[in-house]
Order: sequence, then structure tokens, then C-alpha cells
Amino acid sequence: MFEFAKYHGAGNDFIMIEDLDARLVLEPATVAALCDRRFGVGADGVIRVTRAQDADFYMDYRNADGTADRMCGNGIRCVGKLVHDRGLTHNTELTVGTPDGVKHLTLRLEAGRVTAVTVDMGLPAFERSAVPMRGPADETFLMQPVEAGGRLFTGTALYMGNPHLVLFLDEDPAGVPVVSIGSELELDELFPERTNVEFVRVHAARIDARVWERGVGETMACGTGACGIVAAANEVGLCAPKAEVHFPGGVLEVERSAQGPVFLTGPAECVFEGRVEENELVRRGTA
Repeated sequence: MFEFAKYHGAGNDFIMIEDLDARLVLEPATVAALCDRRFGVGADGVIRVTRAQDADFYMDYRNADGTADRMCGNGIRCVGKLVHDRGLTHNTELTVGTPDGVKHLTLRLEAGRVTAVTVDMGLPAFERSAVPMRGPADETFLMQPVEAGGRLFTGTALYMGNPHLVLFLDEDPAGVPVVSIGSELELDELFPERTNVEFVRVHAARIDARVWERGVGETMACGTGACGIVAAANEVGLCAPKAEVHFPGGVLEVERSAQGPVFLTGPAECVFEGRVEENELVRRGTA
């Protein structure tokens, strides 16, 4: 049995587990069972928070299908809220280690509680080798044709903590079949590690978006996706370095600094806390 808390950032929800002594081993089957929205708690992913040698804390993130991932922008903001609200730190500036490196967080407080967090998400990378994407290693994939679901899109690929393919639309993303097209492109042979897919319409400093996350499906928002969207749109001249990304679950603020790093700001909220019997959970989820 272990305790957990349910958090979300703009509707992108996570099962948070405080494991400061790093005693818990999360098996893929346990993660998938926890994230199951009928037989489990229900979430887009699981985050295990531990101590770190080179940072204040460490974020071990798993997608809803149980696979590990390198970075989660909304999830790391929830980590910032959890450790501060639980009194594990009183600092409003802290560092969190991830497989994508150490990230710096700035916590925004109201009445002593965290309401929003800004994260330095690092540099975007557009070379195919960095995404990773098949093709000449030093070439980029900017505003190129992408065919899926019997339709032709214009897309830009980049690495922003994990792989992203941003599709620029002339229409409202609300009318696009994200599930069928996103699931097809996630597994496209061009992306050896699969990819997240963003469907976006740019209106100057406002961007409307929906996202298909690899290993999860469509989510209400995506932090690395929001950063990838603004970085990609700015790179090809479609928006300024600072923009608001409007997802179905809420708004995320993104700024690509003159020095290169991308900063993500958005809400983080605790929904409820509970405890779960691991063996019973997995048994029900696989019955």
C-alpha cells in the first residue's frame, strides 16, 4: 500500500507519489493500472518525487502506458507545488532533476500556497538528430508537408524535452480528428522514439491548440507541447517569442528568451489525496 495525491496543471493530470527515500519501484503494469480511468485512479501519468544529489528534488515521470519519459512541463510544475505545500521546502526558487537535466523553478505564492510555477525548460533543438527524426542528421524539418488521415498538413519537428511534431492549421483545432491523426503520426516511421503531435492555429500572441501525447493519448494540455508550439511558431516567423497557448484544459504562458531557453508558466492544483493497495489495483486492472 502507498499514498498518493492527484494533481493537475491546466487539466493535464498526474498521480503524485512522495518517495523521498527512493524505496518504491514503479512497475509499468502498476503505472498503467493507476492511470486507468475506469479501474484505477485515472491520470495522464505518474510522478514519483525523490531526493537528488545535484538538485533539491528529482522527478521520475511515467506516461499512462507505463513507459518512462524524459520531461513533463505540467508535471514538474506540480512537483514544485507539492514539495512547497507539504513543507518539504520553503524556498520559492528550487531545482528539480529530470532525465532531461536539472530544471529551475520559480514558485508564485498566494496566501502562502503555490498557485503558479515558472520553469526554465531549456533550449529547443530543431536538428533531425536531436528530435530524433530519421533523415540527414544536421537538417531541420521546418514547415514541411505532413500527410496523415488522408489530409495534408504543414509541420515543424523539434526536441523540447521530448519529440514534438507541430502541425499548423488554418482552421480551429476543435474540428480536427486529433485521435486518429495523432495516433497515426505518433507511430510514424520518421520518429524512431515516437512523437507528440500538436494541432495549432496561431492568432498573433494567442495560439489555440490540442495535443496528442505519445504513450498517453489526447490530453487537456501539455507543457513541453506548449513550449514546442511557441518555439516552432517563433522559429518560422508565425509568432513573437512570447505567447499564450490555449488548450482545452486551460492557458499556458510561454516565452522564448533572447538567450534561447524557453520559459513555461502555468497553474498547478491539488485535487485530492488517497492511498492504494498495489496488488489489488493491478489485479482489477488486468482482470
